[in-house]
Amino acid sequence: MDTVTEAWMRMEDWLRRYAPRSAAVLAPPADPGELAAAQVTLGLIFPDELVESLRRHDGLTAWANVFPEAPLLSVAQIVEHRQMCMDVAESVDGFTPTEPGAEPWWHERWLPVAEDNGNSQVIDLRPGPGHGRLGWAVHDNGGDFSDAWPSLAAYLRATADALTAGGAVGHWHPYLNADDELWWSLVDETTLHGEALRPAPPLPAATASGLGTG
Repeated sequence: MDTVTEAWMRMEDWLRRYAPRSAAVLAPPADPGELAAAQVTLGLIFPDELVESLRRHDGLTAWANVFPEAPLLSVAQIVEHRQMCMDVAESVDGFTPTEPGAEPWWHERWLPVAEDNGNSQVIDLRPGPGHGRLGWAVHDNGGDFSDAWPSLAAYLRATADALTAGGAVGHWHPYLNADDELWWSLVDETTLHGEALRPAPPLPAATASGLGTG
């Protein structure tokens, strides 16, 4: 089973080969000092798999549809977004579920790792069987872990699998747009701005089998 770094290596190889413009928006590794300071600021220890991912790429340098569900955040963006959600939750009683058994709008042990249109993908750091799962904090509703990934690593591996071997990540399928950029879309939504999306080609079998071993 791939480590986080090995999953990233497979994604990077695919992006360099088929979508170099998308590869170009992957940020360089996070600064170790910034990573340590962020954990002190937030009062949370980042999971090892998140640290490993950020040490590979500190988010993106510009918005891009590189990931099927939401763009990954940098260390600075994680701190900013989490603090914003904490402030909002404190002002609107967002820590309290609206009904028994429901998730609150926000929890102090949720750590955002990706965000799109106000909806953030969060790692659940609460103790218990759901610890480490990857779910959603929805901007206009309660949190949602009904279709959670068991971990950030599992999500990254699934993304690498869909690119290098073909397939989907949940409902999302990889395509190339007219500018040869990676674009994730639903199976029945195969145009973008009036131009056709092309199914993303998998890596040749011999190439794919040799990845993740370095």
